Amino acid sequence: MPSRAKLHYDNLPHPKVVVVGGGFAGLELVQGLSGQPYKVLLLDRQNHHCFQPLLYQVATASLSADSIAHPFRRTVGPMSNVAFRMANVTGVDADKKLVYTDHGAFEYDILILATGSRTNFFGMRDLERSAMQLKNISQALDIRSDFLQDFEAALYLHDEAEKRSYLNFVIVGAGPTGVELAGALAEIKRTVLKREYREMESEWMRIVLIDGNDRVLQHFSEESSADAYRYLRELGVEVMLNTRVTGCDDDRLMLGDGTTIDTHTVIWAAGVIGAAVPGLEGAMNERSGRYNCDAHGRVGGLDGIYAVGDVASYAGDPEWPKGHPQVATVAIQQAQYLVAHLKARANEGREKPFRYRNKGSMATIGRRRAVVDLGKRQFGGTFAWLLWMFVHVMQLVSFRNR
Repeated sequence: MPSRAKLHYDNLPHPKVVVVGGGFAGLELVQGLSGQPYKVLLLDRQNHHCFQPLLYQVATASLSADSIAHPFRRTVGPMSNVAFRMANVTGVDADKKLVYTDHGAFEYDILILATGSRTNFFGMRDLERSAMQLKNISQALDIRSDFLQDFEAALYLHDEAEKRSYLNFVIVGAGPTGVELAGALAEIKRTVLKREYREMESEWMRIVLIDGNDRVLQHFSEESSADAYRYLRELGVEVMLNTRVTGCDDDRLMLGDGTTIDTHTVIWAAGVIGAAVPGLEGAMNERSGRYNCDAHGRVGGLDGIYAVGDVASYAGDPEWPKGHPQVATVAIQQAQYLVAHLKARANEGREKPFRYRNKGSMATIGRRRAVVDLGKRQFGGTFAWLLWMFVHVMQLVSFRNR
């Protein structure tokens, strides 16, 4: 019998469901299974859910960290059949049906992996050591502290070239995270730097957005991509497309054409890879780090193991033959599907394969600048920005945060 702490629902006769990861998919799962004939245990290395779409606003000091964080215990507290443990999952034994953590092992009848993704540096170790990331609140606070410290350090420098190097901020990756972060930094240049650091020329601050593709927001419509590029340029962001990053050190970023950019801040937003759990390597696609799942989310034909969200690649959806995009709407819909599937399973209902309903894409680029794709419709500007704000505010997990 594995050593573990006693859970408040141990006397219930229901099957045990262990959910690993409390992101959008994990939270949707435990909320959907609340009150159902299952004993649900949520495991996460953090003690809070983080609303990742607004991380860039924490990184640029537009929001406080607690505005986008919500304690798991506050969520699961009223749920009689759900428990939470803060633990780092170190492995899975599919034969023994055990999940191993740094606080012991937990038995399961059904295991759901909702571990999300981690930053993909494509094997460039120097970038992995030196570049900053934006995947959680602590990293967002590190970025906030970094650019404020760079502002302060630049005040004491007398050499203009050295001063400018501290005010060069490079973002690699022109997807939604990179574009939104670049826009937010441009707003800081126009407001904070100009008003609060009057000893420096605000034009000395340089924001560079780099991407290897031929346009920003590669997976948006061409119209939205063009609008986003125009908004970035209007805000003074230098956009470098068809440009490959080859390495960096403490004060320089190297590019594929042999040129360099003097900078003390590189933020990497160029790609992600599934955050797989040790022990299930046979069911994993090594290149993407995602588990190969059937049309119902079952991992590699293993009994009682499912995956949802960024770490899962579902087969059988004719509109997405290469797998679904790694975005929050996919994770939420897969979690909702799996909840319905488990309810049907408990009642011996019929299984239906998962089908993703694409509800559109949106990104914001500074104040009153945003782009939205809804089906075949595309629009930008102030209305798109207001819509972006409304959607993201309504998705926050608690009324207090709204």
